Amino acid sequence: MPPPVFRFAPSPNGYLHLGHAYSALLNFDLARETGGRFLLRIEDIDPTRCRSEFEDAIDDDLTWLGLSWEKPVRRQSEHFTEYRASLEKLMALGLVYPAFESRAEIARLIEVQGKQSPWPRDPDGAPLYPGTTRALPLEARARLMQSGTPYALRLDMALACARVGQLNWIECGEGPKGETGTVAADPAAWGDVIIARKETPTSYHLAVVVDDALQGVTEVVRGQDLFWSTSVHRLLQQLLGLPQPTYRHHGLVRDAAGQKLSKSTEATGLRELRAVGVTPAEVRRRVGLA
Repeated sequence: MPPPVFRFAPSPNGYLHLGHAYSALLNFDLARETGGRFLLRIEDIDPTRCRSEFEDAIDDDLTWLGLSWEKPVRRQSEHFTEYRASLEKLMALGLVYPAFESRAEIARLIEVQGKQSPWPRDPDGAPLYPGTTRALPLEARARLMQSGTPYALRLDMALACARVGQLNWIECGEGPKGETGTVAADPAAWGDVIIARKETPTSYHLAVVVDDALQGVTEVVRGQDLFWSTSVHRLLQQLLGLPQPTYRHHGLVRDAAGQKLSKSTEATGLRELRAVGVTPAEVRRRVGLA
């Protein structure tokens, strides 16, 4: 039997913090304990936010923590052709449509339509896309696309779910409410998710399942904030005929106010902790990995 394969997959859009350290160390430790492989993947499909200096800092921080990984490192920005091929498979199944509304236009639509009753929201709390362009005639779609109008490619969730039926995944960690074991997937809770854009032939959801399959990842170990995203990933795996990894979602490292650490809230970075004399052993202690 081949060894298990683990991966840590940060985005180079900021500096790593203790939450990232916990996930990276946990993946590395599990790979070492099971005789498995440990991969580093750079998720850099967003050129407006991802920067080379952040990728260099990721390398420095992980090396300082005592981690090592296989080379070469997979960078998503170098594999758009592979994501495009998977996107075209979904398009050939008639499961993808272009949506042309801007974020502001979607917000206005939801405001108007949501006056009668509360508007449904996805597991992250964002309002579901109202689906207004799903029924747009093919001619109108083609005309808008040819005119250069920006668009997002969305998965027709109702059609996709009808095609695959009920799905589940094996959870070796636990979800936010203690979910473990065989967990029923609920991709419909996310509505018609974006899987690509006009200028980028993939989204996080599509890229991550393609990458895991191509890299032979067998164990996906990540934070509980991505627990219900697994529903979308299981759907895409089933539609594309990709293997299903085992999942292990772990608790999140939180600040003094109980909020999860985040780049967007400028959580203290590992490089800052290192600069004031914090050691890798102390980082392990702070995240609960003795």
